Amino acid sequence: MSSPEPSVRLPSGAGGGGVEPLSSHELSSLLERTSRTFALTIPLLEEPIATDVGVAYLLLRVADTLEDAPRWGRDARVAALEAFSAWLRAPHDERAKGGGFARATHEAPTSDAGCTALLARAENVRASAMLRGGNVTRAMLHDVVRTSTKMADFVARQTDEGDLVLRDVEDLKAYCYAVAGIVGELLTTLFILRYPALEKERDALMTLAPAFGEGLQLVNILKDETSDACEGRSYVPPGVSRESVIELARASLAKANDYVGILARAGGPVSVRRFCELPVRLAEATLLRLAEGSRKLTRAEVMTIFSEVTQTQS
Repeated sequence: MSSPEPSVRLPSGAGGGGVEPLSSHELSSLLERTSRTFALTIPLLEEPIATDVGVAYLLLRVADTLEDAPRWGRDARVAALEAFSAWLRAPHDERAKGGGFARATHEAPTSDAGCTALLARAENVRASAMLRGGNVTRAMLHDVVRTSTKMADFVARQTDEGDLVLRDVEDLKAYCYAVAGIVGELLTTLFILRYPALEKERDALMTLAPAFGEGLQLVNILKDETSDACEGRSYVPPGVSRESVIELARASLAKANDYVGILARAGGPVSVRRFCELPVRLAEATLLRLAEGSRKLTRAEVMTIFSEVTQTQS
């Protein structure tokens, strides 16, 4: 699944080239406007990992917004993702200054107000990433570039009308790795950098890290199957039963639970274990709802699971 290692050049100095980083309030506000789940889980973390994860998520959300970009066609999305990757590697490079990404920061490719606000503050998000420093910054930029590069490959396969149909189960797995498995790997790298005691379980955690992200993505695919189909996207491949995808999601979530167990065994902080366990528990509950014909949990159900995770783990 690995791709060629993208080169990320860190400029001298700690800042983002004179651009102001996001304040803690601005970071929280953008998270709330672009992700209900991460806005719920990131506050469970302690500093500095909470800000690490928040900034990393916003960079990934920029890539996700460019991948979807409902107001743009295929070629504009590919150009924007490629320019975004170039901008992350070297923001003053000529390829990064123009092209689709620069256009996206002032010409909203989506009607989602939160994502539009995020694109407008992309320079500030990158400045925040640069301030995280050293290996933390390198890990963020490296994996966001990997994700956006693989996203561009999938967008390039769309028809002129923006339709995308995944070929088979292996293609589905490759897509989930591109958009979510790498996220699991990035989170794991950040955890280990901030909590060196986890280093002894690096191999075990990294082996399971993709499944942590992929399981959540598979549940989202099942939950959003109808709305995706209306927009021309079919992430459940032809000839593959919905039940097969449900089983694939269950298997990935089981590995995600094993991941949380390894964090506990390695002495990972309770806050990190809660951060990881909560979305897995929510995804498992959503799978049950899908089997019953419903597509989402009620707010009361979400808060019950939240209370169970945050009050019982020690």
